[in-house]
Order: sequence, then structure tokens, then C-alpha cells
Amino acid sequence: MTLKVYNTLTRKKEEFIPIEPGKVKMYVCGPTVYNYIHIGNGRPVIFFDVVRRYLESQQYEVNYITNFTDVDDKMIRKAEELAVTVPELAETFIHAFLEDIAAIGVHEASMNPRVTENIQEIVDFIAVLVEKDYAYEARGDVYYRTSKFADYGKLSNQNLDELQYGIRIEVDDRKESPQDFVLWKAAKPGEIYWDSPWGQGRPGWHIECSAMVRKYLGETIDIHGGGHDLTFPHHECEIAQTEAVTGQPMANYWMHNAFLNIDNEKMSKSLGNGILIRDLVKQIKPEVFRFFMLSAHYRNPLNFSDESLKQAANALERIQNAYDNLKHRLATASDSSEVDPQLTDRVAAIVAQFVDKMNDDFNTPDAITAVFELVAEANLYLQQERVHAAVLQLFINQLQAFDQTLGILSQLADELLDEEIEQLIIDRTEARKSKNWARADEIRDLLTEKGIYLEDTPQGIRWRRK
Repeated sequence: MTLKVYNTLTRKKEEFIPIEPGKVKMYVCGPTVYNYIHIGNGRPVIFFDVVRRYLESQQYEVNYITNFTDVDDKMIRKAEELAVTVPELAETFIHAFLEDIAAIGVHEASMNPRVTENIQEIVDFIAVLVEKDYAYEARGDVYYRTSKFADYGKLSNQNLDELQYGIRIEVDDRKESPQDFVLWKAAKPGEIYWDSPWGQGRPGWHIECSAMVRKYLGETIDIHGGGHDLTFPHHECEIAQTEAVTGQPMANYWMHNAFLNIDNEKMSKSLGNGILIRDLVKQIKPEVFRFFMLSAHYRNPLNFSDESLKQAANALERIQNAYDNLKHRLATASDSSEVDPQLTDRVAAIVAQFVDKMNDDFNTPDAITAVFELVAEANLYLQQERVHAAVLQLFINQLQAFDQTLGILSQLADELLDEEIEQLIIDRTEARKSKNWARADEIRDLLTEKGIYLEDTPQGIRWRRK
């Protein structure tokens, strides 16, 4: 099965055909860096990380770009509140963002361009729009003339004639039409600014992505992604700006993930139900959060709750335990290099199932079902008293291959214990040999306190971290 992607623009699944064979140009809208990211931000971050990982597993060379909006109204207000400069605020939260996504196993982008590093490109882009009569200046601001772009609304399927002015769109007497949007904002006294043909000011939100996509990836890219809330107005405006300048499609595939709710309520500041990722990973394993995020199809809403996290933790533990048990048994397995052809065929069928599901618009929940089928085969094999290294390695390699896409396995079991814990395990083994059960139990309890769980198996003591 070839890869098919649901395209928001056409509202259907389409075969994925990159512009250049073997290469993918992918842009995902990044954060406005004025605060720490919350778990709702985590959904697109994790999902598009998986998209990129899967494409790479299929031998595509992926140029993956996520921008940083490091100047806008929110940042100016937050900088004033904290009595710091806008650049200082940006540095703080860019560092925090990179730290937080690393904690949940997200690979860094190929590049993270910043608005403030691309001001000239943005000014030049706006100048072309003005020259082509798609934009106009009004008292130091520059606006996009939406009536000039016949296809405005095609991505979000908006009926612009029925927009409620003043509710859906801010009314501004400087605009020719309430639907027009700002490209350049005149600076107010004391605000950060750059020089431009229209006076001192700064870019509007939408224009930055159009300019950076064109600069770093070209006039047309393969995939443009983001959360569902960006479809309108942000991505709609990007299309209008870019296609007015280039005359070419901005992106061939537009992908949007659905919202994350908390206890069946939409995340909002008024409800105060936002949970920061950096706080969450102090309470649960980051892999559990990733597993939870991938347990529903990206285009379906997902509900976050204590119960859903518990279910995710229990499910992931089954996969992790199988992986750890395979690696544990490998140390005492026979050296036979033979693998039962029937077993090989069953594993190959599971791999094909995983690929088919990922090829069906990145259907991660069904792909995870294939992972569980592999785990079931592995656990069945592990019940044998005598196991072969080649078979164990087959299972290990395939779980690792799945994990290259999903990023849900912990590799902590590969790390050496520190000297204290190593000695405690040796002491417990000696206590059991001498039938000092009280001492053996005491050591087990102490190790449990340290987050080390022991399992007595026919092949010896096996340990795992909490």
C-alpha cells in the first residue's frame, strides 16, 4: 500500500507523491515563545515528529522546519510584565521549548528559523504584495486585500460573506474590508521595531511563515502542518499571501491534528485547566505521554484524564516488559542462528500490517495494535525453557524498528546500575543462597524505594526501573 495522506485542502485522502523523489519538504508552525508549552501544544509536536520519523524510516530525506515566533503582541506584553526585553524573553522560552520537546522524545527540527532573523525577507515579501496590489498601507500599517485573492477561504471552506464582523473578525476603520488582515504593524511608543518602507514597525503573524517557507524550502513544499485551530485564519492567510506572490500552490498536502480536551472540556485559560509538559513529565514517564497521544488517530479529538493516562501506562508496560524480557533472555540464549520460517513469516506479516496502517494517513492507533501482536508472539516464544539468540534478536530488532517511528520505548534498562545498587543486588543474591530471607526481602524493599524492581526468573535476577 502506498502512503496516503488526508489533505485538508481537498478534504480527502490522497496518494503522497513528493515534489522531488526521495525527499520531503515539511513545515510545521511552531510556538510563540512567551510561555512554557502545555500538553495541548504537545499533540502536534509529537504527531508531526512521528510523521517525520516514519517518512525517514521509509528512506525519505526529510527537511523538517519549525519556526519560532519571537516577536508579537503577546511577547511585548509578557516582556513588559517581566521587565525584560523581547529578545531576552524569547531566549528563555526557546530554550525551555527545546528542553521540553526533548523530554518527550521529540527530535529537533532540521532548522528553527526565527521571525527576528528574517525581517528583511518579510519586508521584501510584503513589498511584492503591495506592488501587485494585494496589499495596501494605512497609517503605517499594511493590510492584505482579501477581495483581490479569489480563492481566499478555500482551505477552511469559509463562507466569507457570512462572517460576523466584530465577532469572528476584528473591525478596524483602517481596513478597506473587515476581512483584510495585517501584514505589518506600526510600532507604538516604546515597542520593539524595525525600519520598513511604511515606517517603523514589526511583522504581522501570518506573513512570517509565508516568508520563511519560501526562503528555506521554496515556493511549493510537500507538507504543511499544524493544529486544527491554525486552519483559519493562519494557514488560510498564508495561502493567500504566498500564492499571490508566487502563483504556485504553497503546499501540496495540508495536515491538521484535532484538539486535545481535558476531562472532556476544551483547554482554556478561563477554566485554568492547562497542564504544562514540564510539570507532567515529573509525574509520569514521558513515553506514557507519547503513547497516550498516539493512541487516537490524529484527526480525532483526544480526551486527557487520569484514567486515560493510567490505561496508557498499563498498555505501554506490556510492550516495555516484553522488550526488556527479550533483552534479558538474550544473555543466556543458545547460539543457534536458525529461525523457524513460520515464525519469520508471522513477524513479516505483522510488519506489513504496521506499515499498511501507517500508510493509511498515519493511523497510529492501528499501528500500535500491530506492535501488540508482535509482543504477543514474543511473549509466547519467551515461555519456552530454551530460547535461541537469533529469534530473540529478531523480536528485539523489530520492536526497535517500530520504536524508531513511535518513540515509546524506554532504553533505561540498557544503562548500568550505579555501584551501590549493583552491590545490593549481589548482597541479595548471597542472602537468598544462605536462606536469609529477611535480609533478601529487606534489600528488595530498599531497591524498590530507589525505583528498581527485581524479578526472579529461571535465568537469574532481572531488574527494571519504575
